Amino acid sequence: MSCEFQPPWWSRGGHQQTIWAPFFARSGKVPLRREIWTTPDHDQVAVDWIDAPPQAPVVILFHGLGSSSRGHYALALASALRHRGWGGCFINFRGCGGIDNRLPRSYHAGDSSEIAWMLEKVAELLPDRNRYAVGVSLGGNALLKYLGEQGANAEPILSKAAGVCAPIDLVATAEFLQKGRIRFYNRYFLKNMKQSVRRFQRHYPELADWPQVFSAKNLYDFDEHFTAPVHGFAGAQSFWEEGSSAPLLRHITVPTLLLNSADDPIVPIASVRKAMLSAAITPCVTPHGGHVGFMSGPFPGRLDWLPHTLLDYFDGRNNA
Repeated sequence: MSCEFQPPWWSRGGHQQTIWAPFFARSGKVPLRREIWTTPDHDQVAVDWIDAPPQAPVVILFHGLGSSSRGHYALALASALRHRGWGGCFINFRGCGGIDNRLPRSYHAGDSSEIAWMLEKVAELLPDRNRYAVGVSLGGNALLKYLGEQGANAEPILSKAAGVCAPIDLVATAEFLQKGRIRFYNRYFLKNMKQSVRRFQRHYPELADWPQVFSAKNLYDFDEHFTAPVHGFAGAQSFWEEGSSAPLLRHITVPTLLLNSADDPIVPIASVRKAMLSAAITPCVTPHGGHVGFMSGPFPGRLDWLPHTLLDYFDGRNNA
């Protein structure tokens, strides 16, 4: 694989890569087969499969905040998997993928226990296949946290893994999003998060201090009044500190690609560069690419660089 990404001349900035890719860049269309899984606590999640021959490798995808198995990077990965004849298991977190979950809880960036049972279930379903996992953005931090917590215990579950544009330091990321033009993303995330929790307000009026939740002006306010109390954390700061994967990266033993771009407008690259990495981690920082953009080619752009880079790494083609 190669760690060299070349953006097109018409889209070199991190903001344009980030904003343009989800809406306008081309990606393939691959049929997905849906299953509904019951969680250990009797909730439900939607899982979308890309079927492949019985012995083909399978790539497990964990999406980012407000996304799903049909995010732009997911569709591009699905197309690449179909082209190689590999399988895919694209897992939607609770309340995502077009179905509501049943319990008064959502998903969050530090939910490594959720990652654990999902990966164990895939291993039970497909015991004789090479299993690779990709976590994107929020899903990347959760996956990396799981890998760090499990250490060598994750090796029977996964052959390799990758974290893409993962906010490994949630404190640094939240602070970064309050600066200058970047506050646009803070407002975008807040709007989507507030919309997503309105169903909890209807069904569980005592779950949170809803006036405080819906008047939140930044991520701290939202996490302080919803994410933290609903998921058992003392507050936003505790949630960010306990949920960050950065302190655990040195414990990862599963071969893992840590892929980021230097011009990511959401994840501060300084927080990634200062992290202590284990020998099992292959870091890849591209100068350009934005936040899960990595859009290349002629206008309006293609999204094939990221999935091919990931699959080449899993397939053992060269080094980063």
